[in-house]
Order: sequence, then structure tokens, then C-alpha cells
Amino acid sequence: MTYTTGGLIEATDYNTFAGQINNIWGTGATDSGWGQTAISAVSAGGVVTATNWATLVNNLATAGAQTTTTITSRSAPTTGTLISILPAVSTDITNVTVNRGNATSSGSEVGYSSGTTAKTTATSNGAQGAWTITFTHTITFPSANQARYFWNAGGRVRLQYGKSSTGTDIDADWNTFAGYPGSLYITGRVNSAAQTIAGVSYTGTTRIGGSGGTQTTLVTTTGWYQMTVTPTTVFVLNNTNAPYTSETITTTATQTSSTVLTLVTTWFQPAVGGAGQTTNISGGTDTAAGSVTITGTAPTTLCTYFPPSTAQGLSNSWGTPVITATTA
Repeated sequence: MTYTTGGLIEATDYNTFAGQINNIWGTGATDSGWGQTAISAVSAGGVVTATNWATLVNNLATAGAQTTTTITSRSAPTTGTLISILPAVSTDITNVTVNRGNATSSGSEVGYSSGTTAKTTATSNGAQGAWTITFTHTITFPSANQARYFWNAGGRVRLQYGKSSTGTDIDADWNTFAGYPGSLYITGRVNSAAQTIAGVSYTGTTRIGGSGGTQTTLVTTTGWYQMTVTPTTVFVLNNTNAPYTSETITTTATQTSSTVLTLVTTWFQPAVGGAGQTTNISGGTDTAAGSVTITGTAPTTLCTYFPPSTAQGLSNSWGTPVITATTA
């Protein structure tokens, strides 16, 4: 490469840098690309103008701010000024590329759009019989590329679990157990690595908050890019409160298509046989569409998402994903 201090800035040098930045800045491919307007190439043998160079410098600075990557301080040239060689451009591009899944901040949390996210009627299968409640959430992206941009720029999907209705003797147990998981986050796992988003490390599937129970499964290294059309069990929690220690909360994740993430959560209550024991639980009120916290009393698994942030200079290329909820 001819790009050295004291040398001329040639079109081939500039185009190489522009192509490397565009891989994460523009359309990119798979886990690279934020969907921003790509930097235009300069024709072979053409003149690299101050405007060309300023675009590259400014986009690199924005990429550094987006990914919390420290890059070399440099000023973009202005029209009419002498364009000089800028040091460490290649190093800065390499570092931003490695950190491309990180995000300094997140957008505002968004709730589900339609359906029901709670079991509002009582659940029973005889006084001591086993039962399940199945919560299904589909997150649909406007297009395959927009799904990529969402995950690549630091988007997150969140599951919360809860119940507070009363009326049966086992309600209190499930009210406690449903509070154990905390929040489960799904991220892209860009570059097959953990992503630091808004100062928190996310590994692909990440449990944050909550305590209690016995966690028997947490597939931390599975994010959007590791999912397939076959459901992956990413989280299983067992109750530890006797005599209900076989109760479980299980979540599976599926990349149903290039535009759809499907999360299925199953609450399972086994049959019991002790004198005076019952397994029936109460229903209750639903959590309204659009809410980002559980506000109802019924058995609930709530899905929300945090879109990428535009605060560092990215434009919204990922559109508006839509969450649909069903409960059975």
C-alpha cells in the first residue's frame, strides 16, 4: 500500500479504507453492516478531494463513538485546505471492525404490539394434575437486512416473567417462582463474541437480575447468529421450593426465518400427590400492549426490545420490529 507519511493520497489508498469502513458502516454482510449510506469510491487515478477525505474521517469517528472504541483524534479537512496523510487510519478501522457489535447506548424499550402475553384464566388439570402454559412471542423485522442492522448495531430483545394473582394455595408458590428468572436478553452475538451494550456485557443469551431456583440451562453463547430453524432451549429454571421442586420455566429460541425470531416460554407444573396439595393457579389481568413492564396480575411472560441508538450518529436503518404475543 502506498499510504505513508509524506506521500500522496492515491485513489487506491482511499478506496481501500472506504471499503473497509463500508463493510461495517454500509450494507455489509451477515454480522457486519449497520445499513448506513456507504462512502463512495474515487475513480481509478482520480483526485481524492477534501470532501471525500472528510466523509471517511467523520464516518470513522462516528463508528468509534458507536462502538466505544478509542480512535486517533483527527480533524476532517475542509474544502480549500491541503489534504495531508493522517496516521493510524488502518489501525483504527481494524479496532472498530473488531468491536463492531458494541454500542455505547440503546434506544428506548418497546413493548409488544398485539395479542395477549398473559394467561388471564385459571389454570388447572384436576386438583393435583400436571399443566403447562405456553407463551409465544414472534419478533418480526421489516426485512432480512434490517434484522441484521438491528442486531449488528446493538439491538436487544428482553423477556420478563411474573405473576401476582391470588386465590389458591399454590398461587403464592408460583408468584415467588415466576419472580426468580429476572430478565433474559437475546442479542446478536456479533463477531461470535460478547457485545458491550450501554456498558453491560451480553453474551448472546444473558440472564440479568433475579435470584433463586436452580438454573439447569443457560446457553450463553447462542444469539441471533447462532440460532437455526430448529428451536434451541436457551434457558431452564427449576423451582427449589418443596414440594414443588419439579416446576420449571423453559424458554426456547428459533430463527424462524431471516426476518423472524420466535421465543417460546413454557411454565410447567407437574402433578403432585401429597395430602391436601393442589396445583391449580389463578388467572388475573393482562399486561397491556406497549407496556415494557409487567403490570397485570396473571401468569405472564413479557417480550420487549431495545432498538439500537441513534445518539452517536447512526440513522435508523433497522425500521420498526413488531412483537406479537400469544398464550395457551
